[in-house]
Amino acid sequence: MSGHSKWSTIKHKKAKVDSQRAVVFQKYSRELIVSARLGGADPAGNFRLRTAIEKAKAAGLPNDNIKRAIEKGAGSGASDNYEELIYEGYAAGGVAVVIEAMTDNRNRTAGDIRSFFTKYNGSLGATGCVGWMFDQRGVITFGEDVDFDKLFEASINLDALDVTEEDGTYKVLTSPENFQNVAEGLEKEGFKSESAELLRIPQNTVEVTDEKVADQILKLLDKLEEHDDVQNVYANFDISDDILQKLEN
Repeated sequence: MSGHSKWSTIKHKKAKVDSQRAVVFQKYSRELIVSARLGGADPAGNFRLRTAIEKAKAAGLPNDNIKRAIEKGAGSGASDNYEELIYEGYAAGGVAVVIEAMTDNRNRTAGDIRSFFTKYNGSLGATGCVGWMFDQRGVITFGEDVDFDKLFEASINLDALDVTEEDGTYKVLTSPENFQNVAEGLEKEGFKSESAELLRIPQNTVEVTDEKVADQILKLLDKLEEHDDVQNVYANFDISDDILQKLEN
């Protein structure tokens, strides 16, 4: 495993403590606000909002919070003027990093992110410097109880790019443009997904064999993930389980 999958696994192992739940909830609330602002408050007609609601509920965001965020985005309450931004740079060891952020103060966010890169021996770059190393894909995840052959056939008929198996789950990959069509088409066919989201998947990975460099990379990613304005972080590293165990001890 490497890149986004590796980092996702590490994050789950680390487990967020209660003091960090507010940050996590704020990230989901911002996505709900922006989704409702851009596409309206009705999830039936707003695919982005519908997936945001599902992710927020899975993360444990209370229904009242979800409702307030949607109302805020749709104009029922005072709405913060969040804008979506992409930051790109290099972590230690030449590892490419792409950051998706939502902020109401781009100067603050850029300054914070730049300081994180500098502190952990990386460098924040110009827009486009590493983004081309990642393919944006729709990823629809199903549990192992799904009939793979039927899922594969239905996915291909909907022009999905691929269906893979990973860690006991099936993942249907789509182009960004066909993401909604495939997700809704599979739902109509009776397939209930565990999650559906747009991700950035690295085309190639950088093998990290130096323990110090690995530590700097993980600390940078951890710091970025903890920032209020950062929604998602992607990187193209590959760190062995042996080094990870050493860093955890």
